[in-house]
Amino acid sequence: MPHSILIVDDEEPIAWALRRAFEREGYRVAVAASAEDGLKKAAADPPDVVFLDVRLPGMDGLTALARLKQAAPAAAAVVITAHGNLNTAVKAVEGGAFDYLAKPFDLAQAIDAARRAVGRGVDGTAGSGPPPAEIDPSPDAIIGRGPAVQTVFKRIALVAPTEACVLITGESGTGKELVARAVHAHSPRRDRPFLPVHVAALNPNLVESELFGHVKGAFTGADKPRAGLLALADGGTVFLDELADIPLPVQAKLLRVLERQEVLPVGGSQSSTVNVRIVSATHADLSVAVRDGRFRHDLFFRLNVYPIHVPPLRDRVDDLPLLAEHFLRRFGVANPAAVLPTDTLAFLKSRPWPGNVRELRNALEHAAIEARGGPLRPEHFPAPAKATGPGTVADRLRSLVVEWVRERVRAAVGAEPAELYQQLVDAVEPALLDEVLRQLDGNRLAAARWLGLARATVRKMIRKYHPAADEPDGEE
Repeated sequence: MPHSILIVDDEEPIAWALRRAFEREGYRVAVAASAEDGLKKAAADPPDVVFLDVRLPGMDGLTALARLKQAAPAAAAVVITAHGNLNTAVKAVEGGAFDYLAKPFDLAQAIDAARRAVGRGVDGTAGSGPPPAEIDPSPDAIIGRGPAVQTVFKRIALVAPTEACVLITGESGTGKELVARAVHAHSPRRDRPFLPVHVAALNPNLVESELFGHVKGAFTGADKPRAGLLALADGGTVFLDELADIPLPVQAKLLRVLERQEVLPVGGSQSSTVNVRIVSATHADLSVAVRDGRFRHDLFFRLNVYPIHVPPLRDRVDDLPLLAEHFLRRFGVANPAAVLPTDTLAFLKSRPWPGNVRELRNALEHAAIEARGGPLRPEHFPAPAKATGPGTVADRLRSLVVEWVRERVRAAVGAEPAELYQQLVDAVEPALLDEVLRQLDGNRLAAARWLGLARATVRKMIRKYHPAADEPDGEE
């Protein structure tokens, strides 16, 4: 007998589209427009999978989720919503939902969820855990309803109850620390310390002491023993921001913490046991750092057990009105919607935000001061600051080179000088060659002219980076 699916959603177009998609896949499908009707149908003919909307007339979907376990204990529930926030995602997962889909979603996502659900076994539902803490809108709130941020909510909800290490990636200003705080706040460790460590702000020579502590006399100025941040966070969570800036010798000791939950203070000979969860973040590409030998591959794999990527503001512009209202309330504006005219919202959506949510917050505060209680107009906002990102491509390239050199020199403290020039050439030359050829439709003669190189040199470069493409030039 084919597997059965129950769709509980009061939006007829969505229910119809899901029904058609599942029936084409060979499932038996039933539809209910309310939670009450869905529970009756689940009890009369227990389905294998239930797709359950959160907002329903009468009983809401999260309330129905708990009762569904009584009506159809073996059914896997997939919660769907267009209005979810982090608490919705956490409650769904903690309530035993198998999966969580944010509208709008592709039918392929729903079909994939159904396939995984019918193959999970009865014990494949999410485990129960401590009830999630309610988080009111605050400086630590993650604001948004769009698909990009809903994915973040879902991943936080799934990983928070576990002990897994989390690696948060994303551009500067996207809110990586807010995600780390949310993971901690919804975890069993929520009543224990959350200690953020901004590695880039620490003295490179004192990173080890700050993290692991030191004994008396370990180095000049160490006139008394001091516990490190890892020990101070015992039972809680340590958030390591800008992970790529951790020196290699310290990386080895951090790996020991992850593998054995032991901390050895600087200058000490005896380890002490700690119980900490490591959540880390970086805006750099750690896989490149691993490839270049600046970051230990074994530590990378231990820290990257469960990645969460925080999208840039340009990928979630539909959340911009919500973000703007949230920040304006924090600035003391009683009715944010009244001071955000349609043309101002359109202006905000069209403006580039290289500094992401952090830049948006600062710009709104500036505009609120300029507006003096009246509507915010485009002219009230500051011009994009140069500090948020160099203006020209040449400026950005120079900035990247400066950052590239600093990372390598910092990571190689005490080591022999590296061949930075050749490393930079090896990193840039393939991209330069490929893009010039792409722009010139593969014309090697024209590429040689644009590069200012001999045709033989261009051919050698192609042979070096693309051996399979090394064939005679048609234009030579």
